[in-house]
Amino acid sequence: MSSVDDEDGEPLSPMARVLQLPGNDCCVITMIGCKNKIDADVILSGLNKNVSKHPRFSTKLSNDGSSWIKTQVNIEDHVFVVDTDLKEIGEDGESFVEDYVSRLTMLPLDKSRPLWDMHIVNIKTSDAEAVCVIRSHHSLGDGTSLMSLLVACTRKTSHHDTISSTVPVLKRRKTVHKDKIPWLLRSVLTVFLSVKLIWNTFVDLLLVLAIALFLKDTKTPLKGDVGVENNNQRKFSHRIVSLEDIKLIKEVMNMTINDVLLGVTQAALSRYLSNFPGRIRLTAGVLVNLRSDIGIQPLVDMMAKDSKCRWGNYFSSIYLPLSIGLETDPLVYLTKAKSNMDRKKHSLVAALVYSSSKLVYNTFFGDKVSAILAKRLFANTTTLISNIIGPVEEINFQGNPIAYIAPSAYGHSHALTIHFLSYAEKMVISIGVDPTAVPNPHKLCDEMEDTLKAMKATLLERGLL
Repeated sequence: MSSVDDEDGEPLSPMARVLQLPGNDCCVITMIGCKNKIDADVILSGLNKNVSKHPRFSTKLSNDGSSWIKTQVNIEDHVFVVDTDLKEIGEDGESFVEDYVSRLTMLPLDKSRPLWDMHIVNIKTSDAEAVCVIRSHHSLGDGTSLMSLLVACTRKTSHHDTISSTVPVLKRRKTVHKDKIPWLLRSVLTVFLSVKLIWNTFVDLLLVLAIALFLKDTKTPLKGDVGVENNNQRKFSHRIVSLEDIKLIKEVMNMTINDVLLGVTQAALSRYLSNFPGRIRLTAGVLVNLRSDIGIQPLVDMMAKDSKCRWGNYFSSIYLPLSIGLETDPLVYLTKAKSNMDRKKHSLVAALVYSSSKLVYNTFFGDKVSAILAKRLFANTTTLISNIIGPVEEINFQGNPIAYIAPSAYGHSHALTIHFLSYAEKMVISIGVDPTAVPNPHKLCDEMEDTLKAMKATLLERGLL
């Protein structure tokens, strides 16, 4: 592979620069389960036709790491095929794929090439006939950007010649005051909400600053040691649950899907830590997409000129102390999650943290201080939680029907990451762990699934479903 343009290319954004530095050198890894064996030649042919159309996947880092340089991509250097007879090695498909993906996290991406690769693992597992593993450096784009690329490269399974456009675009809710409310009451309400917004934002900013400087979570079996980002190996596990069950709970409890997922997470972590003595402080960094459209845009729209939907890393996070402790009523976790999230929605902290990080980077201290602050926010908290909206209908990639999509990440200062992704009528829960802290991610997946069942059963017992 040779560079086609030796001159300076497009500069990296501040966020991309920070994600390249030690301690924050983060990769996104996505496991895509397929319903049939994958024909590697078909995949290679499709990539040869399409990769050059996307600037991030056909550029490499400059020698000083400050800009993207357009380059000629040799697809064969980025695609690897595994087709092993499991009888010969005496291993089951599930373990083989998990071990293979885990070993990948110990192999850095080659920075002399575009920062992505694809691994086709033609091994049958409980959820798929084969698995396609895609790694890309986080500096190329966030989860929303990468999901938009996947959607743009797929077709609806029901209509093979139709580009997938099955991801809903959800507008952020806007407060609408009804005309029936008296003018004076409307004015008082507006002042009250404005004061509440300012106060919540101020308190949340103080919390972020405290975490960055000194406020640390309790050292539990879920919290990694100092320098956990340097433990190269990661383990991943996923669990597929019913999206319909989550929607039912959402409707009955009058909350959002995010509220339900957070409640399930609080309950599952409480059960996992049930034998840990003492009071537990456990904070989650909850990722927030800052784009005006919550849903994922097709790549054609995202990359179009003057598109309102931005490619790249346009996300921030809120820091949410989770309520950890055993409750006899599983629905209590849901009400606590809704209360916490309702308050966070009346705060501008996510946008201000993003703006502040750019200000620190561009104006005062540069990338090294920005990286240290980002690393401390991760190191002093316990977990990272993300939820991405995926296609609402089944899709296929180069003729391969997709059974599930399980994204995760590694390279940051968390021993535990939890990613949710909705796909068709499924919700995929993806758990990524540092095995020195959390040796068995399957147990966490079990707790998640059992918690969801317990919540639904409780609603049924009370005649609410």
